[in-house]
Amino acid sequence: MSGGQKRAVILLNGEPYRGEIAAEGAYVICCDGAYAWAKDRVRIDENLGDFDSLNEVPTPAPRTKFPAEKNETDGELAVDRALELGATALAFYGGGGGREDHFLGNLHLLYKAKAAGAEETVFKTNGATFFLCGAGGQCFPCKRGQTVSLLPFGGDAHIMKLEGLKYAAEDLRLCYGSTRGISNLTTNDGDFSFRVNKGYVLVIISEEGT
Repeated sequence: MSGGQKRAVILLNGEPYRGEIAAEGAYVICCDGAYAWAKDRVRIDENLGDFDSLNEVPTPAPRTKFPAEKNETDGELAVDRALELGATALAFYGGGGGREDHFLGNLHLLYKAKAAGAEETVFKTNGATFFLCGAGGQCFPCKRGQTVSLLPFGGDAHIMKLEGLKYAAEDLRLCYGSTRGISNLTTNDGDFSFRVNKGYVLVIISEEGT
């Protein structure tokens, strides 16, 4: 990653992603079997993984072939590689569907990237977009009537001044283990916003309405 480029796109071997992949200006890392659905859709800068899920040699050729028996998933190796290259914004595609354990593990990659200093982390599936937000103000574009859920991630979270949603709040405490933030609704075409005062908040914006 050179010339001030700080964005990385990570393609995961889950349900093939059907939407647009915002790869312009980003370093694109393709994980193992994701190559089967991504190779004709997006430029790939690096193929990475153990390639136990792929029946062909990907292009470009992998720098390293990792062993199938290892502690990290291919997705985690891709996050490590993106951070090594200096990425500060990471976008994940194709990590939904398939095995539930892999999906939950993929969501934890957002936390890994955030904890390492990434400014922005987004995870897109065919049904929803996920953001992991740390301390500070947050603003998200939306359409009226979209379902939005806010969940604490990794511990309790504290939100200040939640606006643009049906259930707004000046002081919202989300307890880890509670479902209080599930199924809110956007109230306008524009955006909704809030400020995280403590902890991490997983924002889930459904692609469909309710």
